[in-house]
Parts: sequence; structure tokens; C-alpha cells
Amino acid sequence: MQMEQTVDTTIQFSGLKSGVYHYDFTLDNSFFSEYKNEKILDANIVFDVKLEKKERLMMFYFAYSGEVTTMCDRCLGEIKLPVEGEETLCVKFGDNEQSDDEDVVILPENEYKIDLAQWMYEYVAVSIPMQCVHPDDAEGNSTCDPEITKYISEENDGEPTPTNEDDIDPRWEALKNLK
Repeated sequence: MQMEQTVDTTIQFSGLKSGVYHYDFTLDNSFFSEYKNEKILDANIVFDVKLEKKERLMMFYFAYSGEVTTMCDRCLGEIKLPVEGEETLCVKFGDNEQSDDEDVVILPENEYKIDLAQWMYEYVAVSIPMQCVHPDDAEGNSTCDPEITKYISEENDGEPTPTNEDDIDPRWEALKNLK
């Protein structure tokens, strides 16, 4: 099944002479919504792609920065996170379509273009932190939705939280003697 892309991320390299070429792409929510990643609610990412074309090899250098809107893991409110990074992709030509290196792609000899969409998506997706929470303010207080955090703190009041070694769950006490 071929996805219909809103941003053309295809580079036609056939006919390009050896040298360096620059491409700019702006990827927004319409691009990321095609991948159905529940973590990315909205995005605005600018990619600067440099292509260094040689006789039998192409090197793509990606530099990207922007902002991704995702859901806070604590209060479930929306949170905007900055993302940025630099990546390199090596494209070789040959009969073997598989490469052991994830940063190396092997294209058939008769290929004349490459679509960079999947790599761009993956670079941004792995830039999002595993845990996304609203940052604390200058006084160290959470900036999460106060209505939601009120329920979280009420829920935790019923459970004692161990604060020192004396408050360890008695079921684990026997493990202290193992050495």
C-alpha cells in the first residue's frame, strides 16, 4: 500500500553530476499523520538535506530542528517539545538490496530516485524522549494540569511511599540477608 504524501521528499538523482546539492523540506502534521504515530499529535520540523553525489555512492547529511506536540505522560495534556539532530545516510548501488548497517542503503543499479520520507520520519520519532512531562517552573512546581495532578496526589495518599530503608516492604526484608 503506497501512502499519498503531502510533502514530496523524493530526490531524483539521475542526471545529477558529481557534486554537492542542497534541499530544504518543511514537515508538518499532514506529513506525520500518515505514519499514524499516536505520540506525535502535531509537528513542524525543518530539514536541511545535503546530498554529496559521487560516481557510485551518495551521502545524505540531514540536519533538522523544530517542535513536536505530544501528550504529557503525567497529566495527559498537550506538551510542545523541541527536537533537533543530525544524521547521515550512505546510499550505494548494487545487486544486494540488504545492508547490515542501518545507515547504509543499497539501491538497484537502475534506480533513478530515492524517497527520504521514511528516514526523516524515523529521525524525528527517535528524537522524542521516552518520557514526556511538562517541565517544572522556577520554584520546582509541576506545570502539569492542576486538576489532573490533584487526582494523582489523592490517589497516592492511600499508599505509603517508602522514604528510607526502614520503610521497606516486609516481603523484601529477607532479601537483605542474602549475600
